[in-house]
Amino acid sequence: MKLGFISLGCSKNTIDTEMMLAHLDNASYEITGNAEDADVILINTCGFIGDAKEESIETIKEIARLKKSGKLKKLIVTGCLVERWKDKILTVLPEIDAVTNLAGIHQIVDIVRQSFEKNKLTYFEDYEKTPIEGERLRSDDAPGVFLRISEGCNNCCSYCAIPRIRGRYRSRTIESIIEEAQDLQDCGAKEINLIAEDTARYGIDLYKDYCLEKLLHRLGKETDIPWIRIFYCYPDKITDGLIAQIRDNPKVLPYIDMPIQHINDTVLKRMNRHTNKKQIKSVIEKLRSEIPNIVIRTTLIVGFPGETDEQFQELLDFVQETKFNRLGAFTYSREEGTPAYDFKDQIEDSLKQERLDALMTMQAQISLSNQQSCIGQIRTVLCEGFDELENMYFGRDFSNGPDVDGKVFFKARHPVIKIGDFISVKITQADEYDLFGQAL
Repeated sequence: MKLGFISLGCSKNTIDTEMMLAHLDNASYEITGNAEDADVILINTCGFIGDAKEESIETIKEIARLKKSGKLKKLIVTGCLVERWKDKILTVLPEIDAVTNLAGIHQIVDIVRQSFEKNKLTYFEDYEKTPIEGERLRSDDAPGVFLRISEGCNNCCSYCAIPRIRGRYRSRTIESIIEEAQDLQDCGAKEINLIAEDTARYGIDLYKDYCLEKLLHRLGKETDIPWIRIFYCYPDKITDGLIAQIRDNPKVLPYIDMPIQHINDTVLKRMNRHTNKKQIKSVIEKLRSEIPNIVIRTTLIVGFPGETDEQFQELLDFVQETKFNRLGAFTYSREEGTPAYDFKDQIEDSLKQERLDALMTMQAQISLSNQQSCIGQIRTVLCEGFDELENMYFGRDFSNGPDVDGKVFFKARHPVIKIGDFISVKITQADEYDLFGQAL
């Protein structure tokens, strides 16, 4: 029996998918990348915001057509969409043969088998009692790998459905994380990217203290992976010890992803963010003072209910002043089951889009200036492949995280550069998001 997989959404979903792939591979199922050739297809959905939900639904409907045109016998759906709407998903999407919430990750072999025995199979258990680690079957050969250090979230931001989907915050043990990092190293990983809903909170539930700095220290000592990168650090939990690890640990890249969402104190309070403008500015100043070459990435939300023109202008002024190295922004998405869904002062979609366009136009100019300052520098680049269209190799330097940032494209006289090689590249050109150069 051949199984096909489709993984939608974030890197955490990809990790869930890879754990399910490992279970099925160990059970001797044949994994195929060709949907037309699959007897069973599993879709790991995203349901974080409206656009993601629509993408998941359209994918389910599209794949379901293979029951008529291909070999497909069973369509199984899991992931965040199921976790969030498990009481209605089979009614809305009768094309599905079996559904499981996130708790089904380690039961996926039985779920596949039982889908042939029972019509409209459902498997719903308590995800908070489900182990969040396990063997993974890598879905690609990229040298940069995501490693999840915790699951769930206790922040309960007023716009966010994650606590309802992923549950309370649960840290993995340091030992289990190091063991997985060593396994990834043995499989050829050259970069691990630490992810969670809130990485800076790591350890507080298990060890009664923030332990990200301790984890970084041990990863640096107990693995040979050259690059360690940190994502999703909330600004109110960035400690002096964590800053010292980024500054002094030679394997930890001078890069931090720090989502702030807004800068106006009133908006932050209504978002139920546990920080304020003064704290955000203070931690940015400290990071740049202690680590002069640090790259700071952030994400912002525009058009949150009640956001006034003045509050949005305050955000624009702050972005212009701060000049973030990397910045992603989104319009507010009104999500059922969140406190902000019922806020009375919702903003029209057209105004939200107008504000997003203004913000990203400003950031494009900031980014271009930042990028052009790299011209003439020599950067160490982790090679990720060769672009046949551009006739250039491509990869990332320390300033570019996987999936969310740009690339470094480079020409090389040496004919045998492999994926996973570290290459010295002299930067000769730059645009808003990518760098271009010549391998030395």
